[in-house]
Amino acid sequence: MNHALTQLQPYPFEKLRALLAGAQPPADKRPIALSIGEPKHKSPDFVAKALADNLDQLAVYPTTLGLPALREAIAAWCERRFGVPAGWLDAARHVLPVNGTREALFAFTQAVVNREVSSQEPGLVVSPNPFYQIYEGAALLAGAEPHYLPCLQEHGFNPDFDAVSDDVWQRCQILFLCSPGNPTGALIPLETLKKLIALADKFDFVIAADECYSELYFDEDNPPPGLLTACAELGRSDFARCVVFHSLSKRSNLPGLRSGFVAGDADILKSFLLYRTYHGCAMPVQTQLASVAAWNDEAHVRANRDLYREKFAAVLDILGPVLDVQRPDGGFYLWARTPGDDQSFTRELFAQQHVTVVPGSYLSREVSGENPGAGRVRLALVAPLAECVEAAERIRAFVKGL
Repeated sequence: MNHALTQLQPYPFEKLRALLAGAQPPADKRPIALSIGEPKHKSPDFVAKALADNLDQLAVYPTTLGLPALREAIAAWCERRFGVPAGWLDAARHVLPVNGTREALFAFTQAVVNREVSSQEPGLVVSPNPFYQIYEGAALLAGAEPHYLPCLQEHGFNPDFDAVSDDVWQRCQILFLCSPGNPTGALIPLETLKKLIALADKFDFVIAADECYSELYFDEDNPPPGLLTACAELGRSDFARCVVFHSLSKRSNLPGLRSGFVAGDADILKSFLLYRTYHGCAMPVQTQLASVAAWNDEAHVRANRDLYREKFAAVLDILGPVLDVQRPDGGFYLWARTPGDDQSFTRELFAQQHVTVVPGSYLSREVSGENPGAGRVRLALVAPLAECVEAAERIRAFVKGL
């Protein structure tokens, strides 16, 4: 077996199950899970119809590169959404369909990390802390060393990139970004993205921007910028060293479709396509055709944001007076400070109120004796409004009873 498998830590939800084992919540309270970030809003009917109308494609082997129609729809969406000038994104060279961002983030790391670095020290995969655990697992299985940048409140829950040493940047092979962040919901400012591109040029590393929450924001007139926005403003038409990851899971409430894309540097994507051809992860044709319909429509995405705005407003009105919690810049999580230990808070909340949340320490790593997620919990506002409100009321009652 690959010895690197022994380095993988249990997934947060495995730790959560162990934490809650043996707890006996009240039988008269129905369970409410704010733990898993699985969208619960209705999937668009027209996407389901496009999928059903193309089931004859089950008899067709899909290509790894994907249908031109899908890649063209994605390129056009990137132009509209991130201000990329028309013609910069060549659908044949700068775009690859993927089976959701999770699969792509992992595979991308295997393709990009160079195990044969000249230094005796392994290359680094640098990520925010807390973080999506795929970044860490992908780094370890690619033979790299994870390096964690704490996301603290004093820096707006973003890493303090100015504090990163040249030695770390020199060893860095991939810098993972997540904006809006999971679990903090923090956005990385456009000027910071531009500075990071300059660092990538100077130290020759790849920026992998996980933007799967990019379409969940609050100000309809000011969509958050992304890495492609920074490239466009810098006149960087080759997108050198810049790759973005997007998905229909959160944007369109289609987590089960397993559909997303990778876009950016054509030279990197050419090698990634070669890797994926061997990896055997082509997207089924019927899924591609359903995805075209989703990327071409914005009305359902705006309606989706309206539902989240309503839930955030209602839940924060209930929790604001009793918890240190603020509305994030984007995404569908609340990153709340707990009165006391986050693990004890989580277990007792479940035992008393039958509400499940995730301890922040399970989403982070301790570095130099500090875990930036300790003393916080993540609440995913994915359930319907009434269920989120009921959960918030139970949490308020629990906190008042502490």
